[in-house]
Amino acid sequence: MSSLEIGVASFPALIVLIALRVPIGLAMFLVGLVGLSFVTGSSNMALARLKSETYTTFSSYSLTIVPMFLLMGQFATLGGMSSALFKAAEGFLGHRRGGVAMAAIGACAGFGAICGSSLATAATMGRVALPELKQYGYAGGFSTATLAAGGTLGILIPPSVVLVIYAILTEQNIAKLFLAAFIPGILAALGYVIAISIYVRLYPDAAGTRPPVPMARRFRALLDVWPVFVVFGLVVGGIYLGWFTPTEGAAVGAFGTGLIALLNRGLTWRTLMDSFMDTARSTAMVFFIILGAGFYNGFLALTQVPQELSNYVVSQGFSPWMVLSLILVFYLIFGCIMDSLSMILLTVPIFFPVISVLEFGLSEEHVAIWFGILVLIVVEVGLITPPVGMNLFVINAMDRSTPILETYKAVSFFVGSDLIRVVVLVLFPSITLFLLPG
Repeated sequence: MSSLEIGVASFPALIVLIALRVPIGLAMFLVGLVGLSFVTGSSNMALARLKSETYTTFSSYSLTIVPMFLLMGQFATLGGMSSALFKAAEGFLGHRRGGVAMAAIGACAGFGAICGSSLATAATMGRVALPELKQYGYAGGFSTATLAAGGTLGILIPPSVVLVIYAILTEQNIAKLFLAAFIPGILAALGYVIAISIYVRLYPDAAGTRPPVPMARRFRALLDVWPVFVVFGLVVGGIYLGWFTPTEGAAVGAFGTGLIALLNRGLTWRTLMDSFMDTARSTAMVFFIILGAGFYNGFLALTQVPQELSNYVVSQGFSPWMVLSLILVFYLIFGCIMDSLSMILLTVPIFFPVISVLEFGLSEEHVAIWFGILVLIVVEVGLITPPVGMNLFVINAMDRSTPILETYKAVSFFVGSDLIRVVVLVLFPSITLFLLPG
């Protein structure tokens, strides 16, 4: 077999391993290791690559941003920011039809601004909002679907761990990607609020009501969320204004949320150690997936698969819009069986060279940023679609009394909102690029 044929054959081998429930990082690592042995004709070369790839991956300065953002999310939870966000949003929206669910979406958006993880956002807000939704008579499936969908805002509204990984893979400016994600993130939250409004009108019994909160209490609750605005403005604003690098910004954010948690008496020696351990576990999982992807993508580069695919697409004269649409459909389908980080690491090195040679009437940098936001959105949809919607599993684990089929039915409204948003952002790239300079 030629090197190209070996590279193509690696895809079904990888899918089989994933279907056999081999962890995605390990699956990519094994296929890359065996593939390198076949391509080079020597296992010594593959083992030598193992040494160099491990060092270059884990010594990357840019990757230190990942544990910092994860730790920032841990401290934000201890500081009571999630609860404060929900109470503030509930005060202004809770008395409306479907208002408590809308408040949960607003709180998820706010918490996503200081937590770069979708699963962490879903789990944290689930603990805060699920009891309130139950108390005011919201149906179990509607409640869990709302929180699962709201959790996806954690990886879209900056700062986002997945966007950082995309920036590293494509050598793009992290600050500009964060800025480009801001408007799509707001549109996502608004789209979910509209989906809730439509759902409660079609199914009036799915949502109860609660009495209005006095205006004085509303503004008092609003004052309690000042730490969120301070941390978000300091981290994202500081990065964009050039006060510090993204890595330094993540460290400043982690320190700031830690200080707030300490002042709010949520940070003790025990909770500090627990936060470090949870961050270490999550970081180890992310880094192992990155290592596996690096090994597999290095093998693919050696087989020339990405280059040959790019040349084939250009030579066939396909419309750039058709190619983009097919890639996004691919992400939507495979997002149902793979987690977002694995999808980004596995596919971006293959698809990005294809997109970068197509003509969309935009600069090369703008195409890269626009494509990154689109990919992030469609991958995010996979977090709330069966059979492997990770956010659905996280929230349903907190509410064992609700059958997951009920959650699947209700979440279809949020998926529909996501798909409409993808179409709008594909047709109008200027929405994504509006805040970028120049």
